[in-house]
Amino acid sequence: MIQNGQLLAVFNSAHRVMKAENILKKCGLTILLIPAPRAISTDCGLAIRYDSDLSDSVLKTLTAENIMPDSIYCKINDSHYDLVWKTEGNKEPGNQQPVN
Repeated sequence: MIQNGQLLAVFNSAHRVMKAENILKKCGLTILLIPAPRAISTDCGLAIRYDSDLSDSVLKTLTAENIMPDSIYCKINDSHYDLVWKTEGNKEPGNQQPVN
């Protein structure tokens, strides 16, 4: 179950999301690989769920490993997710952009 305020990192392939999950868990971060909600468009159908207080740690870890998510969403309520972060070009770790 996804709680309001939690974040979902969405990747462009199942391989990348599973690799990211492995990296984040090895670093001791409390994350969970889940099916992506229907309200979020994703190529692989999976997402990594984590609490917002881990946002900086998750992004720093993934940047260091050169495996950035395609986008990050924040759950607002039962049926709404806000896009809060998007990787421009979906590949280069230096091209991440917060969404205002």
